[in-house]
Parts: sequence; structure tokens; C-alpha cells
Amino acid sequence: MSFDEIVRLGQQRGFFFKTAESYPNTPAGFLDYGPQGVSLKNRLVELWRRVVVRRDGMLEIDGAQILPRAVFEASGHLSSFTDPFVKCAKCGSVFRPDKLVEEKTGKGVAEKLSDADYDQLMERSGVKCLKCGSRLAGTTRFNMMFKLGIGPSQEEAYLRPETCQSIFVDFPLLFKTQRAKLPVGIAQVGRSFRNEIAPRQALIRLRELNQAEVEVFFNPNKADDKRFDGALERALAFRLPDGTDAKLTVAEAKGRGLVPNKLAGHYLALIAGFYEDAGIRPEDIRFRVLAEEDRAFYSRAAFDLEVKLSWGWVELVACNYRGDYDLGGHARVSGSNFTVDDEGEKVLPHVFELSLGIDRSVFAVMESSMQGEGERRVMALRPYLSPTQVCVFPLVNKDGLQEAARGVFEELRESFEAFYDESGGIGRRYARADEAGVPACVTLDYDSLKDGTVTLRDRDTRAQERVSVAALKERLASLTRLPPIGKRAPGR
Repeated sequence: MSFDEIVRLGQQRGFFFKTAESYPNTPAGFLDYGPQGVSLKNRLVELWRRVVVRRDGMLEIDGAQILPRAVFEASGHLSSFTDPFVKCAKCGSVFRPDKLVEEKTGKGVAEKLSDADYDQLMERSGVKCLKCGSRLAGTTRFNMMFKLGIGPSQEEAYLRPETCQSIFVDFPLLFKTQRAKLPVGIAQVGRSFRNEIAPRQALIRLRELNQAEVEVFFNPNKADDKRFDGALERALAFRLPDGTDAKLTVAEAKGRGLVPNKLAGHYLALIAGFYEDAGIRPEDIRFRVLAEEDRAFYSRAAFDLEVKLSWGWVELVACNYRGDYDLGGHARVSGSNFTVDDEGEKVLPHVFELSLGIDRSVFAVMESSMQGEGERRVMALRPYLSPTQVCVFPLVNKDGLQEAARGVFEELRESFEAFYDESGGIGRRYARADEAGVPACVTLDYDSLKDGTVTLRDRDTRAQERVSVAALKERLASLTRLPPIGKRAPGR
């Protein structure tokens, strides 16, 4: 199923749509979630909490979205959080030169090129203004943070461009009050804000976005501890900087210098397992190993978890070994002490990060789950992710079937996300439910009035069976229950 078809489906079925669509000049890069999208997003986040945060014994916080200028001075965002852009001298249209060249040539472009290098690339590639066809030149830089003024004095502050900075500045207090020990993961779900130059592709690139981030604080002298051995035999797919692909165990990747330590390998395996639990096929998941010139300014080693979608590989998670860049910077600017005690050793912890884009992950799960058979379209979501878990239908709208179906619906909605539908033929109602990802449908017919049974239909197999109303809740609960955490290793 194509990108455009998913966008249309998202709007038609109430998953997501453009913010303030009634107003024609609303800036791009803002989307609203409808009822189905809210439910899918929340269920995906709860799965992440279950198989990443709780399973690994992490702490979770909810930090402020507005932070003072000094925080971003320490983090480097004031000087380094920029994107290149070029403005057409004839029509005034604004573009990112790296994206124009990538779309023209089909090849990736390094992120740390000079402005002059971008101009030369556009010239060599024959890139022109997409609106008027004019030659483009004069690349410059744009800081993507949203600046704010606090109070009558308009004290300088910013909307956070990533959720992790509040984790870093809160780390000493959290470590002390929660009696934490290294290594410790601190997680956060929340909104971030990036004033993207040319946002597009629906949920893939937004100016107001949802993130689920994990920052793992550890003693760099113990990053190869035996506690991380469980992931060593886990095989992961890598896209290497030279453009070749390799399927390697974590141990092999570490041996080749691709993965810096066992701890990093453990968390790469952990996040790959999360996407498999979310329904992404293992063969559609890979880690792009970023060369030095492509890494963020704070990163010592970087891996982009990518998922294969209809138009190519799309980054969903930025996995960065940030070293002591963040805690060192905040200690320097704030004057506070960020070192902690690790079994008698004073340590300024290093950080390994998993920065997950929730919105693009929602889109990826939707597209990856779509199946087609003739005109039939099915969103075969894992049942525990389905926004609506069960639909209830009367076979016909007469002879008391409506009232009986309503009764069953009211009983089920106490425990499940249920939907009642009596509009159109039963086949059409099944089709609508399939397209929206509903894993089970319950239909009441004339036999239901006699013996208290209903038809339970499975979305994926279309198999139907008679089930008593009394047994419905348990059957649906077993179908939609989240997978147990257990004690499985990330290596599975």
C-alpha cells in the first residue's frame, strides 16, 4: 500500500489529519490525531513501556517542554542545532538543499557539508527550484528551535527540540532520590518542537512531534560487563557506511568495531525486539551505521534504526553513544556536580540513547500491517495495538436484534474498546472493520435470541465460530492481551 493511500486511509478512518484543516493557510508540519490514531499511539507507547522501560527496569519522568536558554547553551543546540536551507532568488520558495539533491540523484547526502559544498552539489546535480525552475544557490543555516519569552521581562527560553535535555539536567536528583545504581535507564514520553524548514510526508516529518526517549547512564569502564552478554548472539541487520549490508550478531558487530561495547549491543537488540513485537517483520528492520560526517555533534557512535516502507527505508529511532558530552556540558554551564558514586568510584556517566519517533512509528506500523486481496484491504495490526478491539453488529435491524446487540455492546465496552455498527450490509460492515484494524467482530442473529450465542469473526482468517455471550469477554481478553514481559533476553 502506498504512502498516499495510507494518508487517505488515516483521514477517512479518523487516525490523523492536518491541523486546522478548515483554514487554508495553516503552516505545514502540524497534524492532529483522531480517535483511532490516539488509541493506536497510546497502545504503541504502552507496548514500549512494557517491553523496553519496565523490562529493563528503567525510571520514567515527565519533564517540562519549555527550558531556559542556559540549558541549550550547555547542550550545544544554540550553536549546532541547524539545518541548511536555500531560498530561490526569483520566487522566494525555501528548500533544504540536501533533500533536493537526494531526491534528484537518489543518493544520500552527508549532513556536515559546508554551505559552499551544498551549492556545488546542487549545481552538479542540476537541481532547480521546484516551483519556478530557477537556479538555486546561496545556502545558509537556520536554527530549528522555537524561541520564547517568559514573563513580562521576556526572559529567553525555548521549546525543547528533544525530550532528553530534561533527563540530563534532572539526572543528579533522580540518581539520589531514587537510590539508583549504574547502569540506569531514564525514559520519557513527550512533545518536542522543531521548526523544520520544509516539513512533509504526514507523520514522518513534523514541527510538533511525539518522542519516546531512553537515556542509559553507565560507567564507561563497565560497558562490557557480563550482564549484557544475553544479546551477544542476537543477529541484527546493518547498513554499513560504504553502502553494503551485513547480517551480524552483536558479538560480531562489536568485534568489527561497529558497536562500541556490549551495553550498546544490548540496547540495539532491545529496541529491534520492540518493533518486532509491534508487528514489523524482522527482515524489514535494519540499523544504518552512520559515518563520522553524518553523526550529530554530540555523538561518538550512531545507528539509525530504519524500517522498510513502500517508498524506501525510513529512520524511526536514533541510537547514539553520546559519551559524557551532555553531563559534562551541563556541569560546566550550571556549576553543579554531575558525578555519581559507582561502587566507590566517582564517575561522570556516559550515555547511550534510544530516541524513538512515535509519530513516524505509528505510520510505519500502519503501513506495515496493511494487506490487500482484490478490493479487500486489511490493517492486520497486532490485536493488542488495535484502536478498536471489537465491533458488535446486529445481522438485521429488526425483530429485536438491534436491542440485543446493543446490550452485548454495552457489556463489552466496560472492558474493551468496542464499536457498535448497524449501518449497511453485514459484508460492508466487516470490510470497514477490517480496514480499521479491528481484530474481532461479534454478530447477533436470530439464533442469538434463542440460545445466547453469537458469531465471532476473526479479522485475519475470516473464520467464524459460535461463542456464548458469557464466554465472550475471556475470548476477547486472550486475543487482545499484551505479550508477557517474561525474562527473555534481548537476543530472544
